[in-house]
Amino acid sequence: MKESYIELWRHELDAYLIYRVLAQIEHANAKGELFKKLAQESLLQAGIWQVKANSKEAHYRPGLKLKLVLVLLRVLGPRRLLDTLSSMKIRGLSVYRVGVAHPQNETIHAKMKLGTSLRAVLFGINDGLVSNASLVFAMVGAQAESNTLLLTGLAGLLAGAFSMAVGEYVSVTSQTELFEHQISLERAELLAFPEEEAKELSLIYQAKGIDAKIADEMANTLVKDPERALDTLAREELGLNPDELGSGLQAALASFVSFAIGALIPLAPFVFMHGLHATWASLTISVATLFLIGATVSLLTGKSPLMSGLKMSSLGLAAGAATYFVGHWIGV
Repeated sequence: MKESYIELWRHELDAYLIYRVLAQIEHANAKGELFKKLAQESLLQAGIWQVKANSKEAHYRPGLKLKLVLVLLRVLGPRRLLDTLSSMKIRGLSVYRVGVAHPQNETIHAKMKLGTSLRAVLFGINDGLVSNASLVFAMVGAQAESNTLLLTGLAGLLAGAFSMAVGEYVSVTSQTELFEHQISLERAELLAFPEEEAKELSLIYQAKGIDAKIADEMANTLVKDPERALDTLAREELGLNPDELGSGLQAALASFVSFAIGALIPLAPFVFMHGLHATWASLTISVATLFLIGATVSLLTGKSPLMSGLKMSSLGLAAGAATYFVGHWIGV
């Protein structure tokens, strides 16, 4: 238990240094005042943990990671390091996100989530199509036999799909485990120090423009309901949504399927046709699909569908042409 108190003491001192840098960066607006107050709260909390640890042997020295984060904060700014700061359990990150969550905004959030999912599927298909089309046209350039070309294309499809799936699974699972750990720490702090948590939450509300008295009332009311308070603290202090931590298996399956669909498109004509006919059919279908993907992506970016479609298909053509000539140069 003594070691855990010392660890918490060091964490609060780490947070204190980060809040000081954030306060310096945001000195010209309300965020600066928020981070000044959070810095003081971290210093007070560190004192509590130090007393509980009751250890005269513990020494504090900023670690290499913390020093690097402090430098990057000054160079890149907080917005580019939100995930890193969240992983270090730095509070108040929600001030970098627009507004406070209200029920009437759920429709907007649902649309944003849908747009993000659509974008992920489209780019998964795009990745599969471009990578396998490049592989297939390299084999065409090398004048490989039909069976060799099909085997190569199928191997490329499976290798790419499994690689994407495993990578996505590891990424999402690691992030989910990190977020769950952060929320569990927040739960422990809420139960042990409800008044301190309410004070920090009030400061965040004040930084968003809410009157201090009203912010105090909101925060004190929330901490009386532990589950509701935990949900709010995760959103407002850590910038996390407990309902959307993500599923590693779902992400892996979605990546596998979308990549496989894209990779199958340039390969399919060679299953039913041979020679030049299959090559032209594959090229036509691939370019047309890339154009459609680009045009659909424009619905999420606001750009011209025609220009987005042409850009996507041109990039795919360039990749296919490059691998074709490499294959032709090397040969079978």
